Amino acid sequence: MLQTQSETRRTIGSYWEASIPQPRADRQLIGNALFDVAVIGGGYAGLSAALKLAEAGVSVCVLEAEHVGYGASGRNGGFCCMGGTKLDEHQLLRKFGLEEARRFVAYQVAGVNLVAQRLDSWGVDAGRHSKGEIYLAHRPKDAVGLRSEVAFLKETFGIRARFLAKDELEGEGYGGPNFHGGLHVPYGFALNPMIYVQALADQVRKSGGKIFGKSPVTSLNRDGDRWRLETEHGFVRARKVVLAGNGYAREDVPKWLHGRTLPVMSSIQVTRPLSDGELSAQGWRSETMAADTRTLLHYFRLLPDGRFLFGTRGGLFENSAALTSMQNRARSDFEAMFPAWAHVEADFNWYGHICLARRLTPFVGEVPGAAGLYAAMGWHGSGIAMASISGEKVAGLIMGKLRPEDLPAPLLRPFSRFPLPALRKLYLQGAYWWYGLKDR
Repeated sequence: MLQTQSETRRTIGSYWEASIPQPRADRQLIGNALFDVAVIGGGYAGLSAALKLAEAGVSVCVLEAEHVGYGASGRNGGFCCMGGTKLDEHQLLRKFGLEEARRFVAYQVAGVNLVAQRLDSWGVDAGRHSKGEIYLAHRPKDAVGLRSEVAFLKETFGIRARFLAKDELEGEGYGGPNFHGGLHVPYGFALNPMIYVQALADQVRKSGGKIFGKSPVTSLNRDGDRWRLETEHGFVRARKVVLAGNGYAREDVPKWLHGRTLPVMSSIQVTRPLSDGELSAQGWRSETMAADTRTLLHYFRLLPDGRFLFGTRGGLFENSAALTSMQNRARSDFEAMFPAWAHVEADFNWYGHICLARRLTPFVGEVPGAAGLYAAMGWHGSGIAMASISGEKVAGLIMGKLRPEDLPAPLLRPFSRFPLPALRKLYLQGAYWWYGLKDR
């Protein structure tokens, strides 16, 4: 039995929520249901897996704890870019060798292209802009490092990056007193992430996949030749299951997940629209996606309607005092980096979870010792492209159209458990202090 969702839609106060009409509310699961595949999590990875499966005629459902766009897929900064790991290209080379590092970089670019192709083929206007992404040196010594990356990226990976000296940054509209150089990478674009995730959900529905909202999975266990996924008002039995909750996953569903990921907070503010005079005063005219070179990075961009988005990493607790403190720190950083806009108020403030893994790489594949249970998680704050393509790939593994070795090696390592998982937030605090010291 299925019932129309009647509970009030939960909101987070984001600019993305305000920028679109009220999206469709999916029905809640009431009673029991039988599917070939059940997906836990209605974000980019889960919906991408469901779409690929549904298009192939596989019966598939998505079980979402709230509604499409409530989690990270509707909260992020809208950077469809390379990433998905906290390892840089040098570290990838050392850990995996040249061939696998190249495969992984190519996979990231393919993810960016996949999102662009989807939006084009679906005829969706997601407010795309920005040709590539720029990394801005927050210290002079970081500018030296960025300059040296140009030859390395071209010779090793075929990436035609471009270095901009401080005066060139100002000439191209990247105005700020603390930017000492920049590295422009020509892959990626910015978009409205809520428009994209809602369009993705629409395609799942059109292809015959079922999405159930307000249906958090409370337990996952074997039931004969199938998996049984319990929800508050029913259950689903499925031959195969995809874990795609990322930073919003319950650690006890299944128990294997416990202690293997680390949700980390990221906060975003979006200003009111800036006038031409205010943009000129700061010297920022570029629409390019940008991030600085801090470990606890800031990421920012000018939106098509003239607002400015500014995001930060950091924060441990989700009580009112801690959230206010996190927002105040972000505001202080914003005013230091863009002093001409210190008087410009933020119309929107929100936060969300990104998902870190101990090895700092995603996992896409079958969970060890659990036949038919797959995971596609761990995007490390850059999930639009990586989660989209990885959802498709995990569907290919499920259908037998792909082998694990068809994927780059960095994706194939199952998550290892953090030592003393109960203390993760404490040693994350220590890491924040250390990173803050390094960044200075």
